[in-house]
Amino acid sequence: MEELIKQIIELEWDFFQTTKNEGGTASCQEDYPTFVIMRTAQFSCFTKELLESWLSDLRQAKEEGRNLIAEKYGRMMESTAPEQYKEISFYFPQHNKERLAITEEIIKIQVGWLEECQKEYPVVLSKARLIHTSEDTPYNTSAETYLRGELGTYSDHTLMLYGRYIVALKKEGKNLNKMICEKQVQSYGYVSLADAEEKSK
Repeated sequence: MEELIKQIIELEWDFFQTTKNEGGTASCQEDYPTFVIMRTAQFSCFTKELLESWLSDLRQAKEEGRNLIAEKYGRMMESTAPEQYKEISFYFPQHNKERLAITEEIIKIQVGWLEECQKEYPVVLSKARLIHTSEDTPYNTSAETYLRGELGTYSDHTLMLYGRYIVALKKEGKNLNKMICEKQVQSYGYVSLADAEEKSK
């Protein structure tokens, strides 16, 4: 698992470095340690099968000359910068109605999970992205919009695996977003989310 995650992060970082940002290089593009912490926290909560599928997507994209990180941020602009999005949307693979419906069902579950996290750990979550697409601005992208952009770059196979994983977690009463947040705060030295919440007050 660790080697899979390492390979994924290396490819994503390479894509991230060549992603053009309006106004020049963004500060986050120069912060490799934080990038590693955030992506490792997410991927360490994935299944091996899901990681292998996403790594395959990244490798195939590289061979085809596509930059999935640039596509992810481009897709987010549908909400944050709709006029600019119209000018670039034809560059991205278009998804059929069935896939879009599946994506929105996944997002609905995860937005609910984020809302649960916010209620339980309001101080910690106050430092995170806003949750809802309705809160987007040209300079502030919500977690919902970010997720929609990221899922939009997954292959059909990876999205299918991800969707099944999300449904399985929900049936087990687990919260993927809480699991990821837990990993993130532990990377900064906290024992748990509860510990981070208490010490951040």
